[in-house]
Amino acid sequence: MEQSQRRRQLLRYLGLGVAGAGAATALGVLSRRSSLESSIATLDPLPASNNAEAASNDSALAASKGLPEFQGISQWLNSAPLTVGDLKGSVVLVQFWTFACINCQRTLPYVVQWHQQYAAKGLKVIGIHTPEFAFERDLNNVKQALQKHKIAYPVPIDNEFKTWKAYSNEYWPHLFLADRQGFVRYDHIGEGAYDTTEQTIRKLLG
Repeated sequence: MEQSQRRRQLLRYLGLGVAGAGAATALGVLSRRSSLESSIATLDPLPASNNAEAASNDSALAASKGLPEFQGISQWLNSAPLTVGDLKGSVVLVQFWTFACINCQRTLPYVVQWHQQYAAKGLKVIGIHTPEFAFERDLNNVKQALQKHKIAYPVPIDNEFKTWKAYSNEYWPHLFLADRQGFVRYDHIGEGAYDTTEQTIRKLLG
């Protein structure tokens, strides 16, 4: 868990992790933030990333050329258990989040809105809840967060970080978009890029 805490601390300074962005004055920090906030808008059918961190940690995606299977899920909220195969034929938005992360909280209204607006058109949102702190592992706390944020889409509980590792993920929040064949076509780390993400959803829905 020490490694994830270091990542979250790093993202706190970049405005991507648990806390809001501070006053970043070093040019190197600003440059790194710009690199991390870039997103994939290509519609090449193979998984890709122009984030240096994602590019160096996407072995699972590169190997499968599609969404990795959900692994080690202790419970599904708002849904019966699902597999990646169950989602074929739908555009899939996979969201890694944890309820105490302020940047996740700022992203949630957009994800909830996309679910409400595009579910009938074929979008499936899967909100993978992967905690950092002990209180984020408590199922009742997660359920309260679902009610607070009006989350109605499926939320698998990834307390053992097995799905997190299957996606070679390192950040809260992190979004992955897959086309109807299950190929990853876009991913975005952190807050922002909401217009680009929604445009990509609309394009994949066709």
